[in-house]
Amino acid sequence: MSPEEILNEVISADLPRLFVLADSLRREKRGERVDLCAIVNAKSGNCPEDCAYCAQSLRHRTDIEAFPLLEKEEILRRAREARRWGTRRFCIVTSGRKPTPAELRSIAETVSGIRALGLLPCATLGMLAPDELRLLKEAGLQRYHHNIETSERFFPQICSTHTYSDKIRTIEAVRKAGLSLCSGGIFGLGETWEDRLQMARTLRELDPDSVPINFLIPIKGTPLGERPMLPPIEALRIVSLFRLMLPEKEIRICGGRHQTLGEFNSMVFLAGADGLLIGNYLTRQGRGVEDDLRLIATSGLKITP
Repeated sequence: MSPEEILNEVISADLPRLFVLADSLRREKRGERVDLCAIVNAKSGNCPEDCAYCAQSLRHRTDIEAFPLLEKEEILRRAREARRWGTRRFCIVTSGRKPTPAELRSIAETVSGIRALGLLPCATLGMLAPDELRLLKEAGLQRYHHNIETSERFFPQICSTHTYSDKIRTIEAVRKAGLSLCSGGIFGLGETWEDRLQMARTLRELDPDSVPINFLIPIKGTPLGERPMLPPIEALRIVSLFRLMLPEKEIRICGGRHQTLGEFNSMVFLAGADGLLIGNYLTRQGRGVEDDLRLIATSGLKITP
C-alpha cells in the first residue's frame, strides 16, 4: 500500500481489521518479543527551550522539582532497579539544550558504569555535536535518543527556540558517530492525521532503529495544559499507522501510555507495538511495572533478554 492508502486504512478500518493487519506485520517482522527500556530523569527543569508540551521549561509555571545532574551512584542505583525488572536498555535523560562539558564527562563515566552492569546504555541529552557523541560512544553508549516530535509543518507550533533543521542535524551527527538511533515523537499536540503521516515519512528517510511513540499528558502551566487527552482508540490507531509505515522498526510506546490508554493498555501489541518504556516517565508517574510484566506474559510474548 502507498502511504496515502495506509493512512486511509488506519483512519477508516474497523479496529479488528486494523489490528489483524498491524499485529500480523509485527509478528512477521519483529517476532514474539518485547524490548523493554527504562529512563532516569538525571537533570530536571530550568530548560531554556520553549517546547509547548514540556513541564521542564523555564518559560512555563509548573509544579515539577528542578535539580542538577544526579550523582553517578544514584543513576547506577536506578539502573540496577531497572535491570531487576528485566529491562535491557537504560537511558539517561537531561533537561536543557545540552549538558555542559563537565556534565558530559560525568555522564560518560556513568555510561561506562551502566555498560558494566550488563545493560545497553542510551542517552537523551539534547543537541550534541559529533565530537560530544563520539566521547559517549567511546564510553560505551549504544543508542542515542532524539525525537523529531511531529511533522516539519507543525513543528513551529510547538517550539520556537530551535528548529526542525536543528533536530535533523543532531540526528545526522548521531548516525555519523556510529550510534544506534531512537527517534519518534509525541501525539495529541493538535497535529492532524496528515502531520502524523508526514512524520512517519520523515522517519522512513531518517531510518531509526527504534521509534518511540509518546502521548501528550496535559500539564498545568504549559501552553498545552488545557488540551484534551487523545481518545484511547485514536492513540491505538496511531500505533498501527507507525507499524504499517515502518514495518521493520521497533515501535516503542513511551510517555503518556498509562494515562492515555488506561484499560486499553492490553491492546498495544495488537496495534503493532513491540517495545515499551516501563517505570516512571520524566516528570509523571508511569504504569506499575508488575502490571506491565503481567501484560506481556498474558499476551503470550517474551521479554527480549
